[in-house]
Amino acid sequence: MKSIWTQPAALLLVAGAAFSSAAHAVNDLPGGPAVRQLNLPVGVTKISEEQHFLHNALLVLCSVIFIAVFAVMFYSIWKHRKSVGHKAANFHESVVVEVIWTIVPFIIVILMALPATKVLVAQKDTTNADLTIKVTGYQWKWGYDYIKGEGEGLSFISTLDSSHRAMSDAGAKGDVPADYLLKVDNPLVVPEKQKIRIITTANDVIHAFAVPQFGIKQDAIPGFVRDTWFRAEKTGDYYGQCQELCGKEHAYMPIHVKVVSAADYKVWVDAKKKEAAAKLDDPTKVWTLPDILARGEKVYAANCAACHQANGKGGGPIKALDGSPVVLDADHTKQIHVLLNGQNNGAMPSWKQLSDTDLAAVASYTKNSWSNKTGQLVQPAEVLAQRGK
Repeated sequence: MKSIWTQPAALLLVAGAAFSSAAHAVNDLPGGPAVRQLNLPVGVTKISEEQHFLHNALLVLCSVIFIAVFAVMFYSIWKHRKSVGHKAANFHESVVVEVIWTIVPFIIVILMALPATKVLVAQKDTTNADLTIKVTGYQWKWGYDYIKGEGEGLSFISTLDSSHRAMSDAGAKGDVPADYLLKVDNPLVVPEKQKIRIITTANDVIHAFAVPQFGIKQDAIPGFVRDTWFRAEKTGDYYGQCQELCGKEHAYMPIHVKVVSAADYKVWVDAKKKEAAAKLDDPTKVWTLPDILARGEKVYAANCAACHQANGKGGGPIKALDGSPVVLDADHTKQIHVLLNGQNNGAMPSWKQLSDTDLAAVASYTKNSWSNKTGQLVQPAEVLAQRGK
């Protein structure tokens, strides 16, 4: 009998240990989700605080109504049950009762609607913003364009940190960082205590820009413009995710907003403008193959490797770039048109938001990596010539 039960018991102990270690591998993330979080976050904006209050107040009100109604109902059923001799009464409508159960719910609904409407109207008031940022959803990353206010003209793409994607592909075993699958290469940076207007749209499918700590969630729809706003009262790092099912990489589309002081924001803006000026390439520049391959490797890792893999083999519906006829073709315009316009109904998205030099670099990189030793070099001028065609 001992030999029969020893093995299952050992398996249960191992499973319990594994579950315990897995449970301790995840920690709360300041500015993001907490372990076993059930309620809405209080947040760092007035709107999010009011949303939290409304949620709790209405939950208590609804719970009281639920308990009161069912308590009366169950009491009546029990007290007037047939087994103790009660007989069913036969009566018609009561005007008093009809008036009471019409007026009382109406008053309750009004009491609920007034504060909720006040918050809802405030959520939609995007006027008098200090800073306006256009947020564009791509499969599967975010594009940020500072279009009004300090930092106007800045533009960059924010995507999941490649090390976190690698952890996910490997199964994310053992301890993982608190910001697992929320770390990005370029966070959205905004100043504290200033009104930030967010204009949302999308390049391919419907996305949703949502940051729970700010109390905002706004759909990003191709061909449409929507807006929302927030004013963070506290510096820190705050996280969200796309909250619309947007494709197979939906889980890898995080949002990281870094709220800094006004002074630190000014320093960041100055640094980003210098960085942007340094990256402002002349599309007529003639590159050498080694230089453009070095740049193409970085562009590929940041934008392409998530789908096509670092080895260029693709997977599932994602076509391999290693050995691809389009990549190997000496007619560069074929690959350039795919990069600029996408294909397969958006399964391969358009990358027009990248510069001519970046597109030329990544095309050259794929033509000369893995088994694709073509020796071909795509110049930025070739990409520039195909834009709009």
